[in-house]
Parts: sequence; structure tokens; C-alpha cells
Amino acid sequence: EVQLVESGGDLVQAGGSLRLSCAASGFTLDDYAIGWFRQAPGKEREGVSCIASSDGSTYYADSVKGRFTISSDNAKNTVNLQMSALKPEDTAIYYCAAQYGSNCPREWKNPYWGQGTQVTVSS
Repeated sequence: EVQLVESGGDLVQAGGSLRLSCAASGFTLDDYAIGWFRQAPGKEREGVSCIASSDGSTYYADSVKGRFTISSDNAKNTVNLQMSALKPEDTAIYYCAAQYGSNCPREWKNPYWGQGTQVTVSS
């Protein structure tokens, strides 16, 4: 069974940094694209970043490009999201998702989801 366990969410001040982790079990990272999503109250879920299983290519939403970095640790079956220069508008519940396939998809179809971790950025 595929399981994703997220951790690292916290309360930080604007300009601070956080490192989120998504620990996977029941699959190998080589078989899945892993994405980070977030959802703020009253807003739709949005894609934040993705890392491909084929070649490790990474993708970022324009709103976080240059501030967030996604990476994978195959030995630990873990994907991390390093977040820097955090802004209040980054406040959201952050979820990781895994979809079978080599490439980051344009459309996510029934991925496995983590439970979410709360990130709150104060000003």
C-alpha cells in the first residue's frame, strides 16, 4: 500500500524558512512523479512544485519559483520542499501527491495524497 507522511509544517515569520518532507512507503521514487500542492482557506488547491521520476526534472509555480526548492532522497524514499523567503500568502495546508509515471503530469489523475501539513507565515 502506498503511504505518504508529511511533516515540517510550522508557524514562522515572514522571511523565514521551512523544510517540508514527504516520506513515502510502498513504492519507489523511480516509479512516481511527486508533487507538492497547497490550499488556503477559501481558495482552490494549487500546484506548487513537482519532481519527475525519469530524470529528476523539477517544476515550480511562478509564485514560488526562486524561493522553493524540491528534491528527492531515494535512499529514504523521501521528497523535500525547502521553502525560503516565506510570505504571508504562502500560508496554506501543504500536501504531497504521488502519481505513477515518469514525468510530472499536466493533469493529476487519482494520485495518492498525504495528510497535509499546516504552514502559517505571520507578518
